[in-house]
Amino acid sequence: MRRWNGWGDDSIHYAINADALSFLQARIGNGVPQTDAELDQVCQQVPESRLPPHPLTDTDALGRVRHTLGQSLPDWLKMRFGKISHFPDGVAYPESAADVRSLLDYAALHNIALIPYGGGTSVVGHLAVTESVQPVLSVDMSRMSQLLNLDKEAQLATFGAGVFGPDLEAQLRAHGYTLGHFPQSFEYSTLGGWVVTRSSGQQSLLYGRIEQLLAGARVETPAGRLDIQTFPASAAGLDLREMLLGSEGRMGILTEVTVRITPLPACEEFHAVFFPDWDTAQTAVRTIAQGKLGLSMLRLSNATETLTSLTLAGHKKLIGLLESYLRLRGCDEGKCVLLIGASGEKFQVRHAIKSALKMTGQHQGVHVGKTMGEKWKQGRFRNVYLRNSAWQQGYAIDTVETACDWPKVKAMMSSIEQAGRDAMAIEREQVHAYTHLSHLYGQGASVYSSFVYRLTGDYEHDYARWRRLKSAVSAAIVANGGTISHQHGVGSDHAPYLEAEKGSLGISGMRHLFKHFDPQGIMNPGKLLPAEDVKQ
Repeated sequence: MRRWNGWGDDSIHYAINADALSFLQARIGNGVPQTDAELDQVCQQVPESRLPPHPLTDTDALGRVRHTLGQSLPDWLKMRFGKISHFPDGVAYPESAADVRSLLDYAALHNIALIPYGGGTSVVGHLAVTESVQPVLSVDMSRMSQLLNLDKEAQLATFGAGVFGPDLEAQLRAHGYTLGHFPQSFEYSTLGGWVVTRSSGQQSLLYGRIEQLLAGARVETPAGRLDIQTFPASAAGLDLREMLLGSEGRMGILTEVTVRITPLPACEEFHAVFFPDWDTAQTAVRTIAQGKLGLSMLRLSNATETLTSLTLAGHKKLIGLLESYLRLRGCDEGKCVLLIGASGEKFQVRHAIKSALKMTGQHQGVHVGKTMGEKWKQGRFRNVYLRNSAWQQGYAIDTVETACDWPKVKAMMSSIEQAGRDAMAIEREQVHAYTHLSHLYGQGASVYSSFVYRLTGDYEHDYARWRRLKSAVSAAIVANGGTISHQHGVGSDHAPYLEAEKGSLGISGMRHLFKHFDPQGIMNPGKLLPAEDVKQ
């Protein structure tokens, strides 16, 4: 069963091995395990619903708790400590566009705020219920998940927007196709969620981000239905897809999505290459990315993340042999690992990998084969379960991500990590910070940083500690010229930093756009736009 206060299936445990735990304790101190609030206890805190009757709404306390929050660290703190202050007044499970239309009309009539709910994997506060006199209804899209149309000639597939990643791929695989969109949240996130948050998949180098995969859509808005037709290309004014992408539920409820699909690859390989230091590694991956070799993935870890990954891997003797070999080849303490992936026909994969390895060899890269790459592929959706294990040991794990042009990448990485360390130093605490580049472009790269630090066991203190860290690293992103989000969206956590990127005129334009589709302001209020009034 899905965990109500953590990540994923409660039958899956990704334990931290003893060496990794000792490594963490040596770096930031011993964690103090916490006692979590019980689900029954939290359900008892749920107030009476304020919703007028509607045949599609469910006001059961358990359902309301499970749709209250996402997967951000402040969401976790609220759930784990039992400090949830606001709940949706009910949950609706539409099964058709007509059901969605009915809910929109009902909400407009009774001034009810609607929060579209996909997989509940948001890490930036998309799902949090804001304090308001308005009743709040969570609209769970999971029952709208069918493959509605498959056009093999045009290689287009239309799905209900609530389809989860594994179900989408299974339905396509039965016909010999793939979408190829694999974010780390793949197992629990939905197609509609990917679109409205501008998601990136781990193999975006080949398949593209969701904006390249989105061909058309149907959106039920408070002002009416918006149909976005599919074209291979168009010069007919503004692209309506761009209004939908990244809109985070502010325009309406996405009911159908048409995506560009690809035949299943006949071959797929993932290789690992080590470099002696970051500068050499960054130059190599930039050269490869700008060379457009037909790869599906490049993922470069800095020295601290490389060390962390090797420690978490276990198999101490085998890792020791690997490190001895790398030392002989010039890759010692500052070494950085690059994962290289390619998908397609066998000859295409072999050519792309061979070309990439030739380039890495020209930059002191040491190729160690496919074992590490295949291990990464096998565990790529399980690594996030470490958040559960770390919490049980008394540690929090949080992440931030951005993207910037190549000349800014190194300074961005260093500044983000240092901002996190400085924020914790105020409390005389250490933080274990590490970074990787998860998506690479000819122009620049995404920069994805993780922070591991100790919990205090006090909700107010731990929330304030997170707020200090989040503010510091977000300010560092803005100061170094990065976007406030490359792949997680804005929600409520990133909203204060959006105007620095979009400008006041841009923010005003977004407000007017959303008001056009949602005149009463009932769609996911308080999200995406900064300093926005919420009805009191």
